[in-house]
Amino acid sequence: MGIQIFPDSSVYIACPANVATGGPELLHQLAFHLRNEMGIKAYVLYYNFTGGSQSPVHPAFRIYNVPFVLEIPSSEDQEKNILIVPEISSALKLLRKYKNIRKGVWFLSVDNYYLSKLKKTDFIFKRLLIKLLRSITGSPFFVFDVTSKELLNKLMNLYNYQEDRDLINSNFYLFQSYYSLVHFGKLKPSFYLSDYLNKDFLTITTDFSKKENFVVFNPKKGFSYTKEIIKAAKDITFVPIVNMTREQVIEILQRAKVYIDFGNHPGKDRIPREAAILGCCVITSKRGSAALQEDVPIPERYKFDDTLDNVPRVVETIRYCFENFDEAVRDFDFYRELIKEEPKKFIDDLKKIFVKIDYEDQKKCESV
Repeated sequence: MGIQIFPDSSVYIACPANVATGGPELLHQLAFHLRNEMGIKAYVLYYNFTGGSQSPVHPAFRIYNVPFVLEIPSSEDQEKNILIVPEISSALKLLRKYKNIRKGVWFLSVDNYYLSKLKKTDFIFKRLLIKLLRSITGSPFFVFDVTSKELLNKLMNLYNYQEDRDLINSNFYLFQSYYSLVHFGKLKPSFYLSDYLNKDFLTITTDFSKKENFVVFNPKKGFSYTKEIIKAAKDITFVPIVNMTREQVIEILQRAKVYIDFGNHPGKDRIPREAAILGCCVITSKRGSAALQEDVPIPERYKFDDTLDNVPRVVETIRYCFENFDEAVRDFDFYRELIKEEPKKFIDDLKKIFVKIDYEDQKKCESV
């Protein structure tokens, strides 16, 4: 049985105010489709809003035209209603404010659950050492990498999700990736609810014949390994996605033949899908969601453990994609077809998860 929605139910979806990243966009998409596809009263609950004359709605999300609140009225703290929050600590804390409303957690990632718990005192000696080395050498390569495998494994051991009262006291759990569904497997009842790309990426046509021999990468993720690849292929042009608008990202991915991503893949990441749908060959690590074919369904020959021994193999694969692009790009046809189907699957999954109950059924539920 899914999550029951009664005729007079309201669904509140918590979202940080004025933040425009993939996670907040997905939260807006959920509210939008609950209202427009299912006729459910859904609202965005903005938190961390500083006030003033500024609107809590980021301009990028005004197109969804979803009504919002800054607080759930005490009269709405009833079991018929629902509050859904993302997995980060600042959002989970909202669950403590309400006693009766049904509470759900949507895991948009695995890693961000743990990273949001990171305190300034955690790993303090390592942070101070890195800061000292950076000041002595002046090298930008001495950084405290919060997405490193070492740090994330330590955080997972330090913070046991099964002892998190905010989680275990919730009524249901949604998962954006199979990676999160497996990792948080003890949380029940669980429902798989992924996402889809913005229509700007899905409706555009890319001319594969105009592709160029260069590689695009996201320097915010996995750069310590990516820089080893760059050092080993000095004749290849690597273009970082830095301070780009959505239109600029589309333009650069439409031109590139290859996109590489050796980040931590905390959930079913968007940029690899954006790159694939725009005709790039996608090469990834085997970390996080990238390890699962359910989340990143590309041939295994394009996935690598991020070890120094594999750097020459990664470079060789990049060159293969350059030299045999017409053949290599077809290896991602299946991936692209799944990406195109994601909007429909999202709505289909919504209808399976959120089950509308009529007035007669509601009376039966209330009498039990």
